[in-house]
Amino acid sequence: MKKLEGKAALITGGGTGVGRAIALALADAGASVAINYSRSRDEAEETASEIRRKGVRALALQADVSREDEIKAMVDKAFAELGRFDMLVNNSGYTQFVPHRELDGLTEEIWDRTLAVNLKGCFFCCREAVRCMLKNGGGSIVSIVGTAGITGLGSSIAYSASKAGILSLTRSLAMCLAPEIQVNAISPGIIEDTRWCKGQDDFNEAGRKATPMKRLATTGDIAEVAVFLFTGSHFITGQNIVVDGGRVIH
Repeated sequence: MKKLEGKAALITGGGTGVGRAIALALADAGASVAINYSRSRDEAEETASEIRRKGVRALALQADVSREDEIKAMVDKAFAELGRFDMLVNNSGYTQFVPHRELDGLTEEIWDRTLAVNLKGCFFCCREAVRCMLKNGGGSIVSIVGTAGITGLGSSIAYSASKAGILSLTRSLAMCLAPEIQVNAISPGIIEDTRWCKGQDDFNEAGRKATPMKRLATTGDIAEVAVFLFTGSHFITGQNIVVDGGRVIH
C-alpha cells in the first residue's frame, strides 16, 4: 500500500511549477488530488489528467484565493468530490516586481492584491480546510513561503512582508490546531525549473555561486519535502523548512 493511499489533498496554484510537482508527487504516493487554479485552466486540467493516468482521482477547480466565498465553494466541492480532506498545500502566490528603494512605486493597489492573495488567502484556505479535515480526524497543512519571508529580500517589500506573515500564521495555527492538525511551511530558494528563472542565465549563475551546494533548487526538491511532511508520524509542527542549498546561512 502506498503511503498516502486513501487520502486526499487540495493544492492551490497546483497546475504549474511547484504546485504541479507536489500534486504529481502526492499522486505517486497514492493520494487523490484537487488542483486549484485562478487563470491557468489548461495547465491545471493537464495536470489532473496526468494524475488520473496514475490511477488516482483528480479534479481541477477554479477559484480566486483572495476571495473568501470562492475559497469556501472550492473546498466544499473538493470535499464532496473526493469524500474526505487530509492535506492542504497553500501554493498560490502573487507579486509585482518593485525595487525596494522605489517606495512610491509600491502602490496601495499592489499592497492590497499581494496581501489578499498571499496572506489573507492562505488563512481562509486553512480555515475552510480545517473544517473538513476535522470531519475525518485531522490532517496536515503545508504552506510554500520562500526565503523572501526570512531575508526581507524578494520581488517587492510587499511580497516579502506577505511571506513573513505566512510564517507567523504557520506558528499560530500550529499551536491552536494541535494535536489534530500539523501546520508547517517550506521556504524554497531560487527554483531553477520555473517560469521565473527561464532565460535568466546571469541571475541563475549568480545564485549557484552564492549557494554552498552549488546548484539551484528544483520543483522536485520542494515536492520531496512536502511528501515527507505529509507522510509518516513525524513529530513536526509549526516549523519552516528551508530548501535553498544553504544559501540563507550566509
